[in-house]
Amino acid sequence: MALMQIAEPGQATAPHQHRLAVGIDLGTTNSLVATVRSGSATVLADADGAKILPSVVHYGQGDGASGESVVTLGAAALALATSDPLNTVRSVKRLMGKGADDSAIAEFNNTFAEPGSDKVPRIVTAGAELTAVEISADILTNLRSRAEESLGGELVGAVITVPAYFDDAQRQATKDAAQLAGLHVLRLLNEPTAAAIAYGLDKKLDEADSEEQSLVAIYDFGGGTFDVSLLRMKRGIFEVLATAGDTSLGGDDMDALIAAWIVENGQLGTIDDAGDKATLALQARAAKEVLSQNDTAEISIELSSGKSFQGQLDRAAFESMIEPVVKRTLAPCRRVLRDAGVSKADVGSVVMVGGSTRVPRIRDAVSAFFERDVLTDIDPDEVVAVGAAIQADILAGNKPDSDMLLLDVIPLSLGLETMGGLAEKVIQRNTTIPVARAQEFTTYSDGQTAMSLHVVQGERELVSDCRSLARFELRDIPPMVAGKARIQVIFQVDADGLLTVSAIERESGAVASIDVKPSYGLNDGQIEQMLSDAMSYASDDMKARKLAEQQVEAKRVVEALDSALQSDAEEFLSTDERKTLDELRASLLESANNGSADDIKSAIKALEKGSEAYVERRMNASVRQMMAGQSVGQLEQSMATSEDDSNSATPADAPSQTD
Repeated sequence: MALMQIAEPGQATAPHQHRLAVGIDLGTTNSLVATVRSGSATVLADADGAKILPSVVHYGQGDGASGESVVTLGAAALALATSDPLNTVRSVKRLMGKGADDSAIAEFNNTFAEPGSDKVPRIVTAGAELTAVEISADILTNLRSRAEESLGGELVGAVITVPAYFDDAQRQATKDAAQLAGLHVLRLLNEPTAAAIAYGLDKKLDEADSEEQSLVAIYDFGGGTFDVSLLRMKRGIFEVLATAGDTSLGGDDMDALIAAWIVENGQLGTIDDAGDKATLALQARAAKEVLSQNDTAEISIELSSGKSFQGQLDRAAFESMIEPVVKRTLAPCRRVLRDAGVSKADVGSVVMVGGSTRVPRIRDAVSAFFERDVLTDIDPDEVVAVGAAIQADILAGNKPDSDMLLLDVIPLSLGLETMGGLAEKVIQRNTTIPVARAQEFTTYSDGQTAMSLHVVQGERELVSDCRSLARFELRDIPPMVAGKARIQVIFQVDADGLLTVSAIERESGAVASIDVKPSYGLNDGQIEQMLSDAMSYASDDMKARKLAEQQVEAKRVVEALDSALQSDAEEFLSTDERKTLDELRASLLESANNGSADDIKSAIKALEKGSEAYVERRMNASVRQMMAGQSVGQLEQSMATSEDDSNSATPADAPSQTD
């Protein structure tokens, strides 16, 4: 009898076989790949011994009939940035999940194709028009090949890091790029969490056994993105309490300030040539790196136009020009403390992540803000990849006894549009993921057989002030009176921060769902602005919500009255009574169109009071009709059934919510 070998899910069939998995830091400026060997996480180098791969891709015109581009990556591509700038793409991470009308496009020297119906920006290169997803896939393919050559086998998967403040579109774009590169994504991991894993802070804090010291701030300032997260760690559990940041703020912005200083002091005028722009950017970055170690930096530039500049930039002048950038990073630091409800004194450690944290002014400012020394023991360029590798090793099944648990949060609230253009939040921001929430909604009109669901993201009370994520329809709802149907809408956010929304009508079982893959038409820095607006306009938003709710109620009352009047007004109302109701109805409509929430509320009460006699007559007639031809026993049974139905129903204006 043949024996079959059976393995546990996620485990190798050979009992001691090490499954090959890597952690990848797909960065704006640089990218790295790391793995765990002999229990230690190490960054993998290429054939030349270089660990860091500059996130730069050059597309040259290929030979042959196919016309396919010759792809050059890393340092070799960076060297071509000045001689062939239009075919060299840098900092493409800034375009991930963005739309063709996004302001980030203006920062690129490349030529963009006319946007198609999908609104995805496409960079024109030799042989092809490429999206940010496709260019990122080329970078990931290079890192995958490096890993497989170094490890001598095929990868089972990778953990890829993303900024904590990446939204749904940016996370989905990262997954799409990995799929194109032939990588199985074990998980998208927030960069701050990866840094905490790399430092092993959970173990160190367990030894300290102090609630105050268990709070860690991760200050992650890379080449193109910035975020800060506050984590609580205890006994292997990483819980992100709050996160904030800016997906369009990074070392590139400091480079741009130095470049502007060079142009101004060298009286170079307007720089239109793409090669000259690339030269300026490279020289500016080199000066920044020198000033991170020395007090002065010598700058010498020759442009294609014949203009040149030779000069010296000192650290004091550099620090003065980047002060606005420094202040922009401290605002999210204040926000995470406020969102988590803690003070600076409660934070036990501050970890510095990202190449931009090498700038002394950045370190000094963060240290002064949190009033403590910052941690810089691990190379800030490598720390995220190292943490991702440790997590990948666990998810691949190489450490089945590991008790590490990651609890990230969603950065913005998720919800649905309801009547009146209101945003009903189903999952609040800073909720730990993965998570599922369900809420019941109902129909607005009699006989309604379909419902349009509009999924939104944001903190404002009105849908017009939030971001639209997706729309879908639930059909085949049995026709019922308004408010009778019960539609349960379920929001599910997975460990990667990706959202699925489904709706089910309870009586018929009709179901509809959608995986929310938002269009890439997103405005630069919108999350930061949305949170700021939510706080600035909180009072105005609540007034607007109250007004919208009263307007919806007014419309419901008028429609109910009109339906009744059309049915039996002549039977139960005198001419004077009908005239009074018409006047009260007109007054309510006037208040709904031009009045305040309190005006509408008063008009509704006036109409309800004015129609009491009419409602009573209709009710009495209904009772008489129900009693006609029935015995006392039949009436008691009918009344008992009606009472049971009323006790089990959920009020239409108070939808229930379950976890």
